[in-house]
Order: sequence, then C-alpha cells, then structure tokens
Amino acid sequence: MNSRNIMPLLVITAASCTPGSSGGSSGTAASAVITPTSRTTNVIVRENVERLLTALAHDSMEGRRAGTAGSARAARMLAHEMRRMGLEPGAGNDFLQTVPMVRTSRADGMGLRLLMNEAALDSVPQEQLVLDANVIGLIRGSDPDLRDEAVIVGAHYDHVGIGEPVNGDSIYNGADDDASGTIAVLEIARAMKAGPSPARTVVFAAFTAEESGLLGTHYYIAHPAVPMERTVADLQIEMIGRPDPAAGGAGKGWLTGYERSTMGDMLREHEIPLIPDPRPEQNFFMRSDNVAFARIGIPAHTLSSYNMHGDYHRPSDDVSAIDFDHMTAVIRAAAQAVRVLADGEAPRWHPGGRPGH
Repeated sequence: MNSRNIMPLLVITAASCTPGSSGGSSGTAASAVITPTSRTTNVIVRENVERLLTALAHDSMEGRRAGTAGSARAARMLAHEMRRMGLEPGAGNDFLQTVPMVRTSRADGMGLRLLMNEAALDSVPQEQLVLDANVIGLIRGSDPDLRDEAVIVGAHYDHVGIGEPVNGDSIYNGADDDASGTIAVLEIARAMKAGPSPARTVVFAAFTAEESGLLGTHYYIAHPAVPMERTVADLQIEMIGRPDPAAGGAGKGWLTGYERSTMGDMLREHEIPLIPDPRPEQNFFMRSDNVAFARIGIPAHTLSSYNMHGDYHRPSDDVSAIDFDHMTAVIRAAAQAVRVLADGEAPRWHPGGRPGH
C-alpha cells in the first residue's frame, strides 16, 4: 500500500474504450449466483497459504523492490504457481507481462517512470532501462452472455526492497504489504479452478511497482488481457495478514470505498464477512491499485484487514508476524466475494461514488 496518495505519473487517455460512469457493461447477469461449495473453499488451506507466503516474503526475494533481481525472482515464482494450477496465460503465451520503465533521480533516491509500450525502449539509454513484469493468469468465463466480460482480482507483489537497517535487519520483506494479498490472489484462483467455471472471465493479476506510483497497474490498463470496456469490476487485496479489531477480529476484513458502489451492497447481501472501511480518514480507497481502475469508470475496491500496525514499511513486516489462521479465513471470504462478482450482477457506482478522472 502506498504510504501516501501518489498521483499517477502518467495520464492514461482511454475515454473511447472504457466504461461509463455507471461502471461495467450492461450485459445480462447470470441466472443465479453460484455459491462456493465447501469443496471449493476447502482447497484454501493454511498449509498452502503459509508455504507460499513464506517463499514470497523470504529474504532471498530481497524485499521485491520493482526493477530488482528480487522482484524478478518473485515474478517467476508467481508465474510458476499460476502455471501449476492450470490458469491460462494472460500475456499472450506467457504469464509475465513485461513492464518497461526508466530509472529516474529523486530527492529520496532512485525512482521509476513508466514507458507505455515496448516500442519506446529504443529511446532510452540502456543503463537507465528497467524491465519488470506483471504476472497475469485467466480463467475463461462459461456463460454465453457474460464470458466476454471480466472481473479482475489483483494485488501488488512489489515492496520497498533493501533499506536502512533496523535492529540489524535491512531487508524489508513486506509479508503483510503485500505478499499477503498476492498469495490471496493465487489461492482464490485455486478455489475457482476447483469449482464450477465462472460466468465471467476472471483475471488474476499480481502487479509490480505499486509502491512506485501504481506503474504496473497503469501498464496493464493500457495493455489489458481483456479490454477495459468489458471489465466490470476490480477487487484488490492488500494487507490481510493480521486481524483488525475494528473489523471484528480474526477472519474478518473491510472494503475501501464500501459506500461508493453497489459492490459492498452485493457482498453484504451474500453475507460475506466484510464491513465498510473503519478508518475513512486514512483515505485508503485512493492509496492502492484499485484507484487506477476506478478513475476510468470500473467499480474497484480494496479488501484489507490492515490494523495500522507499526511494522508498515519496516523490516519487521515479516512472516513471523502473520496470523495464518486469520489470513486463510479472509482468503476464503474473498473467494466467495469473487464468485459473487463473477456470476452475479455487475456492480454499479452509487451517485457521486466514482472518483474524479
């Protein structure tokens, strides 16, 4: 999660190919929402969650800062897991969508600037060029009327890398921020593969460079696996590794911008254990990848259980502090939420709910 509301570094002009202010298409909803069975949600187990998060937040990933060798290792790991579970590659014939960037100098160190296509690579000095990747997998929809529409389930896998040592530890592992959300994306895909095919296509995305200004997400929007005008919803998952007493404790989460669209209403109707963001003054709706989708008209929210712990963007955000029973329960709830979005009515913005362009 961004430490502050970082405005996008690029203006994406997409008015001719994005949803209107109502969000999503007007396609007919599936005849009934398929409620996840115990068989499908039970494939989300603590052992897998702990195994995958321990690997992704390991010291060998060097804090997963975008544009580093650690980030590249993390991307390969995530692509391997998507391939193992039988997802369809979402970047042509590959799971890795190259995200070209340029190193820039900033007062607080080296920054990154996004290149909007690979054709721009020739204009960049080789020593400034950075190639990172989004990791994208798909499950194709099965309903004849809805299969060309898409729901995105996403998280950012990057973190802030190696930094100032604290108590002798210089690796900022980002176990909660946002290895936890990234593993949730994988486990939701696993559950969906174990159950009935979704009505809509579901895009499972691990985005890079969120901490650098949502760069991976902006690149995906410009180069989507399913066109943006046919993308009806985006659910980001961020920082679900620890219980939040303000959300009801273990196994419970909250949704940013709950009141902005009908997504929150839909999840409440299906008794998904998510409440409105209990800390609206923190403006979390505007501080994660969801806002890039929301700005172009797609109802987009972030699921979290961040409890304002003091390990945020510190080396102490490591695996030892994760509550895996809680995290597993939240992922199961998130899987139910994705099934609602994939099979039910497309969410719509409430009046005034869509953020400004």
